[in-house]
Amino acid sequence: MKTKLNVLTAMAVVLSFLAVREAYAADPQGLWNTEDDSAQVQLESCGDELCGHIVWLEEPLDDEGNPKVDAENPEPELRDRPIKGLKIVWGLKASGDGETWEDGQVYDPESGKTYNAKASLEEPDTLELRGYVGVPLFGRTSTWTRAEQARGE
Repeated sequence: MKTKLNVLTAMAVVLSFLAVREAYAADPQGLWNTEDDSAQVQLESCGDELCGHIVWLEEPLDDEGNPKVDAENPEPELRDRPIKGLKIVWGLKASGDGETWEDGQVYDPESGKTYNAKASLEEPDTLELRGYVGVPLFGRTSTWTRAEQARGE
């Protein structure tokens, strides 16, 4: 009887560990390197949604030595906002499967365009962010990797 109890206890501990690990692995929150490794984006909870902002740029300064700004923004009053710190992902809602987030937006400061967005964790350290117009079929996927540490300027 004691052996059965020990085996059941051990199994419960292992299953609990796996459940916690799986829940942690499916969390997109954290620091991510963009596909071209030119920026780091911090994804975090914004209420019931997921959002993200740029926290590091490989080239933070323009040709004149000033911090890069949102110069391509279609709204003139926003063109002097610094790129570093800019919110570029917002409104992503969990789909319920623990691996995908949908119905969000992604902003591309290089073009000044905003796209519909969805994201999925393909592996614990790989996030696929798809920006699209209309339906996801008409878009582009960018693969981000989880950052091991924050980069300095």
